[in-house]
Amino acid sequence: MLELAGIIILGILAQWFAWKFKIPAILPLILIGLLVGPLAAEYFSEDDSKWIEPIWNGKKGLFPGDYLYYFVSLAISIILFEGGLTLKRNEISNVGPVITKLITLGSAVTFFGAAIITHYIFQLGWEISFLFSGLIIVTGPTVITPILRNIPLKKDISTVLKWEGILIDPIGALVAVLVFEFISVGGQGGFTKTALIEFGKILLFGTTFGFTFAHALAYAINKKLIPHYLLNVVSLSAVLLVFVESEVFAHESGLLAVVVMGMVLGNSKVNNLKELLYFKESLSVLLISILFILLAANINMDQLLLLYTWKTAALFALVVFILRPLAVFLSTTNSKLKFNEKLFISWVGPRGIVAAGIASLFGSKLLKQGIAGAEYITPLVFMIVLGTVLLNATTARLFAKIVGVFLKSSNAILIVGASNPARVIASFLKQKGKRVVIIDSNENFIKQAIEEDLEALAVNIYDDELRDNIELNDVGYLIAITGNDAVNSYALNSFSEEFGEHGAFRLASSLEVSNATDEERKHFFTPKDDYINLSEAYRESPTIKEVKIASKEAYHSLLSTLATEEKSIPLFIQNNKGIYLITEFEQQGFEIKDVTLSYLGKEIDSLPSS
Repeated sequence: MLELAGIIILGILAQWFAWKFKIPAILPLILIGLLVGPLAAEYFSEDDSKWIEPIWNGKKGLFPGDYLYYFVSLAISIILFEGGLTLKRNEISNVGPVITKLITLGSAVTFFGAAIITHYIFQLGWEISFLFSGLIIVTGPTVITPILRNIPLKKDISTVLKWEGILIDPIGALVAVLVFEFISVGGQGGFTKTALIEFGKILLFGTTFGFTFAHALAYAINKKLIPHYLLNVVSLSAVLLVFVESEVFAHESGLLAVVVMGMVLGNSKVNNLKELLYFKESLSVLLISILFILLAANINMDQLLLLYTWKTAALFALVVFILRPLAVFLSTTNSKLKFNEKLFISWVGPRGIVAAGIASLFGSKLLKQGIAGAEYITPLVFMIVLGTVLLNATTARLFAKIVGVFLKSSNAILIVGASNPARVIASFLKQKGKRVVIIDSNENFIKQAIEEDLEALAVNIYDDELRDNIELNDVGYLIAITGNDAVNSYALNSFSEEFGEHGAFRLASSLEVSNATDEERKHFFTPKDDYINLSEAYRESPTIKEVKIASKEAYHSLLSTLATEEKSIPLFIQNNKGIYLITEFEQQGFEIKDVTLSYLGKEIDSLPSS
C-alpha cells in the first residue's frame, strides 16, 4: 500500500515540478524511478533491494508474474489512443511540405540510419536494431512544448516543431508496433511464410477492430445512447475492450487497434469529442506518472552498466548530431526556411513518453521470448530519451540565440474575441504588416475569420490550451475585445505576463466608461468606449478610415470631433516608428507630428488635418 501511494504521490509531484520549472515531465519521472529503483538497490539499501520493486521477487513487489506488463500494455493503449485522437486529416493536408517531409522522409532517414548505426556499433541483430530505430522516430509534443514555451521564435519554426511532434507520435508508435510484431511472429527462424501470415493477421485485425469500434462508439455518442455522465468511462471501457478483443484474435495487435481507433474517432464528427479528449488527457497524465516511475524502477543495474561504454556515446552523438540534422536538411530542401532556422530545428528533437513506454514493454516481452540483444532495447531508448531531453531543455534557449532565431522583440498581436468589429480590426492590423492571431470559443466566428484569411484559433480562454500553444511565442501584445466584460478582465489578469510583453489592453465596461480612474484607463482598448459603442460604430460603417495629421493641435481637434460622434471610434495612431493604440501612443509620449489616425465607423466630414 505504501509503495502504491508513494508512486502516485511522487508522480504528481514530478508533474507539478515539471510544470513549475517548465521542463518535460518525463525527466523528473524517470529520474525518480531510477532513484527508487536500481540506484537505491545499489547505493542506499542495506539488503540490496529497491525501494519500489515493480515485480514480485518472492519477498516484495507490486505485480506478480506478468501483471506489470499487462498494466503497462493497458496504460500504453490508453496513451496511444489519446495520441491518435489528436491526429486530424486536415492537419496533415495543411501543415505544409516541410512537416509532411519530416514525418515521411525524415522518419525514414532516422529509421534506416539508426538501425544501421546500432547494428554495426553494438553488433546487434537487424531485427533489434530496426526496433530500436523505430522507437526513436517519435519526438512528441509533451516534451517539445515545455522546452519551447519560453523561447520567442518565428511562427514557422514553432509550427514545424509542434506539428512534427503531434503527427509523428502515433506514426512512430505504429512503426514500432509493426516492427515488434514482425520480430514476434518471425522468432529466431527469420521472416518465414508463417511469420508473414501472422503479420498480416495483426494488420487485418488491428485495423478492422480499431475502425469498426471507432464508428460504433461515434454512433453511440451522436445518437445519445450513452448518458453524459457515463460518456468518459464508457469510452475508456471501449478502448480497453478493443485492445483486449484484438489481442484475443491476433496476439500483439491491440496497440495497433487502439491507435487506429483513436485516429478514426478523432476524424469523425463526434459530439463532445473535446470533452472526451480532455478526460483522456487527464487520465494519460496519471498513467504516465505511474508508468514511468515503475518502468524506470524496473531497470536493473546490470542493464544500466550495458550503457557504460564508448559505444553509447557514439550512438547518441550519431543519432542526435548526424541523423537528426540530415533528416531535417533533406526534408527542408527548397523550403522557405533559412539555414539558421534549419539548424535550430535540427537541434531540437527530444524523444518522448511513447518511445520510453513502448521500449520497456517490447524490451521485456522480447527478453521473455529469448530474442538475442533484447536486453539493449530498454536502456538504449531510455538513454536517448533522457539525453535528448536534458540536452534540449538546457541548451535550446542558448542555441536559439547563437544561431540567431531568438526573437529580440515579440511584436505579434493576440486578439481575444472574433466578433465582426474584432475581425475588421485584425484585418486592418494585418494589412499594416502585423502578425495577428484571433481566438474565440465561438466556432462560427472562428470559421468566418479563417474564411477572411485571418489566423484564428477556436480556444476557450479558461482552458490551459492557450498557454501550451508554442506557436504564440512571438506574441507581445494582448487585446481583449469580446462582448463579455468578465472574459476581457480575465484575459488580462491571466495572460498579460505571457502575451502582453509590450502592452495588454481590453474594452472598458459600460460602467467604467464614465467612472474609471486614470490608472485603469491605461489598459483600455479605446479611451471612452465599450463593446456596445464598438458594435454601433461597426454597424454604421464596417471599415477603418485613416486621416493624416500634421500637428498636435490638429490631433486634439480631431479627437474632440470624434468624441462628439457616438458612431465613430478612434483606434490607432501610426508614426514612423510603428502603429499604436490611442492609449498606448499617449503613454509613450511621442511627438505628434506627421502621424496618421485610424478610426472605425461613420465618416466625419471636415476633419481637421493640419
